Parts: sequence; C-alpha cells; structure tokens
Amino acid sequence: MPLVTSSYVAPLWLPGAHLQTIVPARFMRLPVVQYRRERWDTHDSDFIDVDFALPEPMANDAPLLVLFHGLEGDSQSHYAVSTMRWFADRGWRGLVVHFRGCSGEANRLPRAYHSGDSEEGDWILRAVRLRWPEAPLYAVGISLGGNMLAKWAGERGQDASFVTAAASIGSPLDLAAGGAALGRGFNMIYTRMFLATLKSKALAKLQQFPDIARDGEYSRRLRASRNLYEFDNEYTAPLHGFRNTEDYWDRASGKRWLQAVRIPYLLLNARNDPFVPAASLPQPPDVSRAVELEQPAHGGHIGFAHGPWPGRIDFIAERLHRFFTQREPSLP
Repeated sequence: MPLVTSSYVAPLWLPGAHLQTIVPARFMRLPVVQYRRERWDTHDSDFIDVDFALPEPMANDAPLLVLFHGLEGDSQSHYAVSTMRWFADRGWRGLVVHFRGCSGEANRLPRAYHSGDSEEGDWILRAVRLRWPEAPLYAVGISLGGNMLAKWAGERGQDASFVTAAASIGSPLDLAAGGAALGRGFNMIYTRMFLATLKSKALAKLQQFPDIARDGEYSRRLRASRNLYEFDNEYTAPLHGFRNTEDYWDRASGKRWLQAVRIPYLLLNARNDPFVPAASLPQPPDVSRAVELEQPAHGGHIGFAHGPWPGRIDFIAERLHRFFTQREPSLP
C-alpha cells in the first residue's frame, strides 16, 4: 500500500523535533483518567498489571482497545491517558497492559520485558479475546510496544485475525537504527532518562537474583552502561535468550515481519522523530497490502501536538479512532 497523506500539521508555536517530543510529554495539560487495576497471573508464575479506563461499558460486546506502552512507560504516560480518555468517552472498553516491572511493582522473576516479546503479547491478546469473545478487538502499540505488536502481527499472519485491526505509533521497527540514534548527540538526554530507571530495576534484580550475574564485574558494568547498546548487551539480551545486542536488535525488530501482516494495520511515524531515523522507516515494498504507512514530516517522538496554544495531544487517539471506525462504521 502506498504512503497515505497525513492530516497531521505541527503547530507553528512548537518547532523542531525535540520540542515536539518533550513538550507534549512533560508540559501539556493532560485529560483526567481514572483506572481500575487487575493483576493477571502469567503461565510462568509471574504477573502483569492491567489498568482499565473508567467508566467501563456494561455491554460485553462493547469495542475493546488494548494499548501496549513504550519503553519504561505505563498507564499514566501522556499518550496512554489521552488515548484512554478518548475511547472511554465513546463507549469503548480501554485497557493499558503493563509490561513486566512497569506498573510500579517489581515482577517476581529475573526476566523483564523487551522490544520483541511477541509471545507475551500473543498471550495477552488471546486472554482478552477469551474474556470478551463478542467484542470487536483492536490493539495499539506505542514505540517499543508498537514494535512488539508489529512483530506479533507478522509472525502470526492470518492467525492474528481475531484482532480486527491494529496500529503502531512512533515505533522503532529497525531497532539497530533506533538504538544508534539514541546513542548520539542531544538524544543522549533521552537515553540517560531511560537508563536511570532501567539500571535501577536491573540492579534490584541482581540483588534479588544474584545468579544472573555473569561474573564478578557484572554490577560494575551495569552501572557503567552509557547507552542502550551497552545496557542491552549486559542485561536485556542475555536475560531474554539473545547472544548480544546485535542478535537482540536483529531478531526482535518488527520491520522484517511487515510483509507478512494480514490484518488491517496502521504504521504512524513522524519523519523528524529523534528516536527513529527517517531513513529506517518502512516503505511500500517493505510491507503487505494490509499495512497503511503514514509518515508526516513533523510530530517528534509520540508528540503530535496540534492546534493553537496551548495545544492538544489527542491527534493520536483521533487518528486511531478514524482508522478503526473506517472499517466498522457502526462503531461508536
């Protein structure tokens, strides 16, 4: 499918990729969302926490949106709050799935989460389908969560069709390109932010499970990690069955799976996203006919602020709603 023309226009008062990334995430007013939390036990005696946006619809056949957050995100992330508010106001059942260790409480096992954890995504989506079999089911992944979801959709092919449609927003579908971008220049500000929480969680795991240390220098190397490449090489990759960072980033990238996607799928990426180099974005030959590519010139990383000052951040939610309802006009 060719690139589609995007309706997104960046406001003149918010120029540049970094302002378009930082201001929506940190400084713009967010809608209020209350959640109800459930804890779901996993097959390996661990747990994940799932937050349901309130009010929840009473009808079991109300349309359902599952949101997978980005790296170190949660249900309070600006994109999650905005999206959940939009869909809850229209009578949808909205839920934010927390990857292991991201809900404010450490998970029980040494393992954490990673960009290619499509087996976990499959279990979650099938659990939702089993619980609400009458409801049309939709899914969206943001950044890291979107890479996982795209990989899942391609791996499963037609077997993913119990999900009516899905989308990835601002996702680094080529993890090596995204990792390299985050390791240089001004982007190191974002990297340090991620590493602050990632290292803290990893070091806590090391205290709880000392057997994950590969040698006596393991703790020192974790603390000394300067970028995601080094952290993933020490922690994420070996802990989740990859040889090293290169093996992890290669095998976990969603881009290679896009030609196998068979459900309606939206890939929305700003071409000035500092996390995702424009040269790494998928092009029409890289994807199946089921995939719609939307690549506006601006928007930053999961920013997409719009409108006059002080602006709004509901473009992502509105775009998702439009993409989903154009296939099911009867949806609220």
